[in-house]
Formats: sequence, C-alpha cells, structure tokens
Amino acid sequence: MGRHLAAAAAGLLALPAFYYLTEAGARALRAGYTGFGPSPAGFGYLSAVAALAGLLTGWQRLSPLAAIICGLPLVALGALFATRLDLALLVAAGLPRWGALPGEPPGTLAGVTGLYTVVGALLVTSALLRARERSILAG
Repeated sequence: MGRHLAAAAAGLLALPAFYYLTEAGARALRAGYTGFGPSPAGFGYLSAVAALAGLLTGWQRLSPLAAIICGLPLVALGALFATRLDLALLVAAGLPRWGALPGEPPGTLAGVTGLYTVVGALLVTSALLRARERSILAG
C-alpha cells in the first residue's frame, strides 16, 4: 500500500515538470524552425522529458501508478487541445506562466502540436505493458 501511495505522489509531483519541460521544448523547436537553424535547447528540454519518463518507468518496478497518474492528465489535456481549443486555452490561461510567451498561455504550443498526447500516451502505455508483463510472469 505504501509503495503505491509513494508512486502516486511521484506521478503527481512529476506532472508539472513534464508539462513545462514539454512546452519549453516545443517553443525552442519552434524558434529553431522559424529561424531556419538548429535548436539545441529544444533537444535539451525534450531530452529532459525523456529522462524524466525513464525515471518514472524505472519506478514501475515497484508500482505503475507513477506513470499512469502522470500520463493520464497529459493525454486528457492533449485531447482537450485537439477537440476544444477554446476551452483548452481557457484552462491553460489559469496555469502559472513559467516561461510562457507574452499573449500565449503556457502549454499552448505543446498542446496544439500534440506533444502532451504523445508523452502522456507513452507513459500510460509503458505502465500498462509493464503491468501486463508482470502478471504474465507471475502467473
């Protein structure tokens, strides 16, 4: 019970980091794309997202809840951006503006491009596959 609670807490604590690092990576990639140049900052931010995903995946040896609790809100946010952009922008406007561009709510670029959906779906899928592998091996 305690390990599941710790995993759930780790997933919740990782959620803001995933949210803001993914958005920072998307903005850096956009800057590189519009400037017709490389984007080492985008690579760095998205590498940090991958490293954080690796940590949550490693945590799954104890409990898959960390990745599921972190991934499901990202998938839901990505779905909101894909289906109801006006509502998604309203939600994003209420979030802290760490690093957001003026006039652009935080999370907008990563939400519109589908990065939140991809990152969240990978986290949830990895957790569900790990849980299935454990049940096959255990039984």
